[in-house]
Amino acid sequence: MAEAAIDFEKVLKLATQYRDDISRFLRDMIAIPSESTGEAQVIARIKQEMETVGFDETRIDGMGNLIGRIGQGKHPIAMDAHIDTVGVGDPDLWDYDPFQGFEDDQIIIGRGASDQEGGLAAMVYAGKIIKELGLEDDYTLLITATVQEEDCDGLCWQYLIQEEQIRPEFVVITEPTSCNIYRGHRGRMEIKVTTQGLSAHGSAPERGDNAIYKMAEIIKDLEQLHPMLTHHDFLGKGSLTVSEIFFSSPSRCAVADGCSISIDRRLTFGETADSALSEIRSLPSVQKFGAKVELYHYARPSYTGLTYPSESYFPTWLIEESHPATQTLVTAYEKLFRRKPLIDKWTFSTNGVSIMGRYGIPCIGFGPGHEDQAHAPNEMTWKDELVQAAAMYAVIPGIYVNGYAGKMPSTTANLAD
Repeated sequence: MAEAAIDFEKVLKLATQYRDDISRFLRDMIAIPSESTGEAQVIARIKQEMETVGFDETRIDGMGNLIGRIGQGKHPIAMDAHIDTVGVGDPDLWDYDPFQGFEDDQIIIGRGASDQEGGLAAMVYAGKIIKELGLEDDYTLLITATVQEEDCDGLCWQYLIQEEQIRPEFVVITEPTSCNIYRGHRGRMEIKVTTQGLSAHGSAPERGDNAIYKMAEIIKDLEQLHPMLTHHDFLGKGSLTVSEIFFSSPSRCAVADGCSISIDRRLTFGETADSALSEIRSLPSVQKFGAKVELYHYARPSYTGLTYPSESYFPTWLIEESHPATQTLVTAYEKLFRRKPLIDKWTFSTNGVSIMGRYGIPCIGFGPGHEDQAHAPNEMTWKDELVQAAAMYAVIPGIYVNGYAGKMPSTTANLAD
């Protein structure tokens, strides 16, 4: 099927026709609490919908990710949505029940509406559109509903790539982009710094060695390090902030014998785990007090019971505007909507940290919903964007295999190196 054979108006018309079905399916998902490691019921509901609309195959892997397949051509393409959500936070900040939600002609409110079950709903109905309009071609489309992203970005794709041996030619990340095209984002790290002291009775602190006082100097040095971090013209500046503080002490009436802090470190292009750790280890206060600087590790069982440990390092990734994956989406957008898209980047992190950051598989982003709705009370998404996304996802595979597959570079830079 050549690109010219795609009837873009018919795709848009059918996506619009399924507006109510997409909305209903999204509200069904929102109604099922699905925080990280608790996704079993929502995965079952998505599997049911995939089978109802006519996917060729659905299966659940050992971690609990759901993989839906359409077609069996030689060009593997994936579209990904994580379907776990964060908690609701303070329920008093919500105007509506986070799970019962709210709906009118334009919006849907509920936990996960933008981040990011809306992207999944649009993908599933893109599959239905592909089937109904006969848009299958020489591609194998994998729709992945992935787990534990909110806990550990990209862990699900570490599993898919390493254990399931899934290596698509490129992946569309359907995190919210306001229906713009996003081609990268900063990486991040979760770092722990620890100081040791000596406890003593609080009435005679001179007998001890206060680990909190040591940490106070380190925190000041970290504050001064932040503005000196690397800047990139497109992705922006690297950053750090102290996000947590802990201590150990025999009692409130004692000198603290231990203190630890957590650092949220955002990595721009060119920064790596080694470079970021070295910057902190080189600080005068860290050297002075012999503080320990290390990465956190993640080892929480998935809902299937599988523990798949990983260090808490989530590499930066960036794809060129001229890259075939980017241009595939630009072409799809212009053919469907008859205007030029905005090409931008995410502020937050996505599963792309593994797909491209660790493994060099090209990623490109397009999703319904808005970044500022992520993790917020009264989280909402827009029905028009769900329709636009479904249309985009339906035509992307055919446009790629007929116009860009042969132009894909044989390798893509891995920013984790």
